Amino acid sequence: MDELGNKEKALCALIGGFENVTVAYSGGADSTYLLAVCLDVLGTGKVLAVTEDSPMTPRAELEHACAQAAELGARHVVLPCDDLANPAIVANTPDRCYHCKSALFTALIEVSKAQGMVHIVFGENADDVDDYRPGSRAATELGIRAPLREAGLTKAEVRTLSRQRGLSTWDRPANPCLASRFPYGTPLTAEALARVEAAEEILQRAWGPLQLRVRDHYPIARLEVPPEEIARLARPEARALAMEPLRALGYRYVTLDLAGYRMGSLNEALHARG
Repeated sequence: MDELGNKEKALCALIGGFENVTVAYSGGADSTYLLAVCLDVLGTGKVLAVTEDSPMTPRAELEHACAQAAELGARHVVLPCDDLANPAIVANTPDRCYHCKSALFTALIEVSKAQGMVHIVFGENADDVDDYRPGSRAATELGIRAPLREAGLTKAEVRTLSRQRGLSTWDRPANPCLASRFPYGTPLTAEALARVEAAEEILQRAWGPLQLRVRDHYPIARLEVPPEEIARLARPEARALAMEPLRALGYRYVTLDLAGYRMGSLNEALHARG
């Protein structure tokens, strides 16, 4: 058996040691692969998928998670979370994700207890340890496990194994919560979250599906797209599809970031301070 096969075998053995499990389910590549393996190893009756429904959750992502859970045949619960009622989250400090995940995982613990579930897992992979992820600290404090990371599976390996399983999410781009579009220190509001979500939906329709972020420096919208797409989207006809619709949302300036899309670009300010 090759290295990747050994890692998947280790993952299955780890999950097989659980009596039953709740999967924090976003519908992305990592959590979908994790959910599929849990279902295979433990069976449908011993697995519960729970998806957060927050003002910071893009509606399209929530709909996708519900459809994907149904396709896998998983028991699925949508958990309403009023993150904007939490001052520590609204303040949007660099440790916002810690407070958000702490609130989510605490709610998951209550749901799991009510459903008779013993263990809770989430889809952090081995690559995530190299990124700034204060939410991981909340998981550790509350005893939430990360089987993909524990088995040493990287994002690329999760995608490879997902493709081998025939999972449609194998190449699905990451799409974290809407709060990740705002610079730290910018208070989060329902209006601002809705604005950036609408902006990204407009651009996806206008430019076609692509890895895209609208970084909200209101009244400036800083658009991150793959570097190889910059020349195409800088053409007059492509710019015209973006300018007026985003201005109608209240953005005064719409800029194209020449560095291109990169995950966690707003963390660059933290590294600069360090």
